[in-house]
Amino acid sequence: MIEAHNLKKEYKMDGVKTIALNRVSFGIKEGEFVTIMGPSGSGKSTLMHIMGFLDRPSSGTYKFRDKNMSDLSNDELARLRNKKMGFVFQTFNLLARTTVLENVKLPLIYSGISMQKEKEMALKALESVGLSHRLEHLPNQLSGGEQQRVAIARAIVNHPSIIFADEPTGNLDSKSGQQIMGVLQNLNDQGHTIILVTHEKYTSEMAKRIIYLQDGKITSDEKVAHRRFATDGFTK
Repeated sequence: MIEAHNLKKEYKMDGVKTIALNRVSFGIKEGEFVTIMGPSGSGKSTLMHIMGFLDRPSSGTYKFRDKNMSDLSNDELARLRNKKMGFVFQTFNLLARTTVLENVKLPLIYSGISMQKEKEMALKALESVGLSHRLEHLPNQLSGGEQQRVAIARAIVNHPSIIFADEPTGNLDSKSGQQIMGVLQNLNDQGHTIILVTHEKYTSEMAKRIIYLQDGKITSDEKVAHRRFATDGFTK
């Protein structure tokens, strides 16, 4: 599904050059659950942004389903991102004055499907994260864990090929974090490919494979020997 070869990302500010990624190469197959782990400033989020078509590398090759990123325009990248990729972030990014159901329907606005079909798809996504009973609630009426589950439902409503989760448990207590990881493990069991960015060792071991970054370079890429399993994710 993903092929990266010699990816490099440089930033320049006030004449100072910073290398965020330094000749990174790896591949990810469909159906994998991969953690990208490393300390702050190691290049984790930069790599995720490139993989999710949110940024471009300075050099190197990145292919998604055999499509070379360098051959695609920004509009083409945006269309692929909307149809094939789902994103979950640390800060939830929900619209405050919009119901749970309407928040989840947002990625479907330009899909061209009927309003009834939009609702059916959103309801199914919310059911998959255990929030069918919260449809008309506003985000501020939900716990942090519930808000993140809404964000996950929004990420999967389009049936994406791959889900990117950037520090999804970072703003949550340990119990809520366990529930979120349970949701992601359940989604992976259903066939979703998941890329998780985290700096937490405990969380990283809930994936099946860990790519470790240090100073913009991959220092290890190994299967998880003793995988941890979270709670259902549906605890109300």
